[in-house]
Amino acid sequence: MKTIGLIAGNRKFPLLFAEGARRHGYKVIAVGIRRDTLALLEKKVDKFFWVHLSELDRLISIFKEEGVKEIAMAGQVSPARLFSREVIRSPQLQELLKQVKDKRADSIFGALADKLKAAGFNLVDSTLFLKEYMPGVGVLTKRQPTDTEWEDIHFGFNIAKELGRLDIGQSVAVKEKAVVAVEALEGTDNLIRRAGALSRGKVVVVKVSKPKQDKRFDIPVIGLNTIKNLIRAKAVCLGIEAGQTLFIDQVKALALADKCGLAIAAVKNP
Repeated sequence: MKTIGLIAGNRKFPLLFAEGARRHGYKVIAVGIRRDTLALLEKKVDKFFWVHLSELDRLISIFKEEGVKEIAMAGQVSPARLFSREVIRSPQLQELLKQVKDKRADSIFGALADKLKAAGFNLVDSTLFLKEYMPGVGVLTKRQPTDTEWEDIHFGFNIAKELGRLDIGQSVAVKEKAVVAVEALEGTDNLIRRAGALSRGKVVVVKVSKPKQDKRFDIPVIGLNTIKNLIRAKAVCLGIEAGQTLFIDQVKALALADKCGLAIAAVKNP
């Protein structure tokens, strides 16, 4: 049986990866980050270990002891922890951060990937076993976007791509071709909440991959919570990039979107 290591962040992405890997005949050795990883993951893998965010060397030791050669990273670590005391007081993490030119996501994850490679590991595509969760081109809901919403999707798509190129964020909220809010460190859910308050509803949110997306980490993800937040914000439409966005809890999410009249479309670069 092949073995794969999993560095698990928050929410359901790591659960889906573990399930997919085991369906494909892999033994999964997972390391969970305390205060971020769901405890449910322990039941989805063959071996599970908890580490603190600051215990990078211990994480590497665990995988070496378990004979792991390939590792996947799935799920985020809460971005706010970048400025936490545990990071500031950790010599290991401070040494890692000194190696990067800035603290953008690609810079930090790239430095971590380099450290894992130097330790003898290969970091693999986090979507390796999850292609069925990445919708192709088409409208996913019963309601089609209106002509105005389509215009906002295409307008927002190009703006979001530029944000991704700069590694600032991957989502933008627009209304009648006005940029209402852009995503930065706070994440998509907070972007949606802020956009709803600013726009007083009828906003369109667009989420895309980066132009040079490294699928080993930080891919676009939406799910049931995304749809709930869009509805609370009185958004009218969500546009995602086809074939590049992981859509978790699709059945429940689409049922809720249909019930509330929210349109969701997966599109390619217009």
